[in-house]
Amino acid sequence: MPRTVAIDCFHEHLADAGGMVVVAVDVIRATTTAITAVALGRRCFPVPSIEAAVPLAARLHDPLLAGELGGSQPYGFEVQNSPSVLIGRDDVSRPMILLSTSGTRLVAEAAGRGPTYLACLRNVGAQAGMLMDRDEDVLLLGADSRGQFREEDQLCCARIARALVDAGHRVADDPTAELIERWGDAPDDAFLTSDSVAYLRSTNQESDLEFVLSHIDDLNACFPVVEGEVLMRSASGG
Repeated sequence: MPRTVAIDCFHEHLADAGGMVVVAVDVIRATTTAITAVALGRRCFPVPSIEAAVPLAARLHDPLLAGELGGSQPYGFEVQNSPSVLIGRDDVSRPMILLSTSGTRLVAEAAGRGPTYLACLRNVGAQAGMLMDRDEDVLLLGADSRGQFREEDQLCCARIARALVDAGHRVADDPTAELIERWGDAPDDAFLTSDSVAYLRSTNQESDLEFVLSHIDDLNACFPVVEGEVLMRSASGG
C-alpha cells in the first residue's frame, strides 16, 4: 500500500500522527532560525516554554537564549528568534536555547511523540528526498500563528508534499490535495501577503524576510530532533 502524505496545522493534530514521521514547519521564523543555527555549527535546543528553558540553561555551558513570545523578546534573552541575527554572531560555540510563540512548542511536542524533522525553505528538496526513502507515512505540520496556518508554511509544506506525490506517495485527504494544487508550484515570494510578513515589516525586522527569500533550497541536509536537540544529517543519511 502506498505511503501517504498529509499537510495540516495546529498542535492538536499530533494526536492523530501515530506511526507517522512528522515534519515541523515554521518558516517565519522558528524552524528557519533553528536550521540556520545548526548549519552554522551551533547546537540548538528548541523549548516549548520559559519554564523549560530555565533548567536547560542551567545544564548547558554559557548558552545563548534566543526567542520571542507574542513577538517580544523575553526578559533575560539575548537575541530575538532571528536567522539574520545569528549569521552576524561569532559565538557559535555557545549552544542556543530557542523559544518561540508556537514553532518551538510544536517541535517539542512532535519530538516527544516520535520521529520528527525540522524543515524550512532552506532544505525543502533535501527533506523531501530523505522522506522518499522512508517507509512511514508523512505528516507535514505547520505551526499555527494566532490560529492561522500562515501562507509561508503552506508553501513549504506543499513543496515537500508535491515532491513526495511525484515520487509515489498518496495524498492523504482533500485539504492536502488543495494545498498542493495551490502552493506546490507557487513562486518563492508567493507568501508575501502573509500576516507574518506584515509583522516583520511593521517591526523593522525585514532582514529576516530578506534572509528567507535569499536562502531557498541552499542546504542539502535534514534536521532531526534527537533527545531535544536539533541535529544535522546529510540528505542521503536521513
